[in-house]
Amino acid sequence: MTATVTATAPGKLIILGEHAVVYGKPAVALAIDRRMRCTLSKASDATVNGRPLDVTKQPYIGNMMRHSPFPIRAETESSIPSGSGLGSSAALSTAFLKALNRLKGDDVDDKRLAEDAFLIEYEAQGRASPLDTSASTHGMGIALNGPEDSGDHLWDISKNGNTWSVRDIKIPKMTLVVGYTGIHAPTGPLVEKVRRYRNKCRFAVDMVNEIGKITLDGINALKKNDLVTLGKLMTDDHKLLSILGVSCNELNKLVNTSLRYSYGAKLTGAGGGGSMIALTDCPEKVCESISMRGGTPFVVRTGEPGAMIEKDRFK
Repeated sequence: MTATVTATAPGKLIILGEHAVVYGKPAVALAIDRRMRCTLSKASDATVNGRPLDVTKQPYIGNMMRHSPFPIRAETESSIPSGSGLGSSAALSTAFLKALNRLKGDDVDDKRLAEDAFLIEYEAQGRASPLDTSASTHGMGIALNGPEDSGDHLWDISKNGNTWSVRDIKIPKMTLVVGYTGIHAPTGPLVEKVRRYRNKCRFAVDMVNEIGKITLDGINALKKNDLVTLGKLMTDDHKLLSILGVSCNELNKLVNTSLRYSYGAKLTGAGGGGSMIALTDCPEKVCESISMRGGTPFVVRTGEPGAMIEKDRFK
C-alpha cells in the first residue's frame, strides 16, 4: 500500500484570451518550467507544511482534503510565485489531486483530473474556466474552444451552461520573458469585477467578444509560426484587458517598457498585479528593462510536461 506520494504540476501563462474564456470564448495557455510539488501521506491529523490545516487561509487544500477518506499530511513546494498570474492555484490543485488519487488507489484519467481540479478552482473563486487546470494537467500547449483544426481534441468540460472544448496545440519555439510586479492579485475578485462590468455594460460585452476574435487570430498565427502577428495580437489583447479594468499601473509600465525589444507584450492571468509576458528575441534587454521599472523578470521555457507522479514510497 502506498504510504507517501509526490506529484508535480506545471504553472502556465496565457498567451491570449483570459477573462473572455470564462464566458466560453477561446483562450491559449502554455505550460512553463515552473512547477508545484505536493507530497502527501496518511496521518492522524490534517496538516500542511507541518502546521494544522486552516481552511480560512488554505481554502484550496481544505476543499481537496474533504475528498479524502482519511486525514492527510501535506507538504508543498513551489517555484511559481503566488498571485503572479502563472497558475499557482491550478498547479496546486492539480498536483495535490494527482497525489491524492494515487494515495487512495484511484485510477483517474487526465480529463477527470482536469475537471476535478477545475471544480476546486470554481468553488474557491466563485467563477472560473478550466483553462489553467487543463494546462497544468496536460502540459505543453492547449486551446480552449479553439476551432477543430487548431489541434487534437483532448476533452470537454461543462459548468453552468458553458462548455469548454480542450485541444492540444503545437507551439513553435518561442522565448518569453515574465515580468512579475510583486503584487499579489487573487483571481476571484477580478473575475467578479469583469462579470459585473459585463452585466451592466454592452461595451464590455463587445470587448469580451473582441478578445475572443483576437484569440482565434492568434491560434492561426501560432500555426504559421508568425511571431510578428502573434506579438501584435498580444499587445491588442492587453489594451482590451486594460479597458476592462483588470490591468494596473505597474503592469502597464512593464508592458510598455518591454515593447521596445519585443514582438508584443501583455498581462497574463487575472491581472490587477501579478505578471506580464513579452514575446521577444532579446530576452536580456527585456529583462533589463523590466528590472529598471521595478519588476522581477525571468525567462521561461515552454513545452513543459503536465501533471505527473514524481515519487511514491511503499510500506
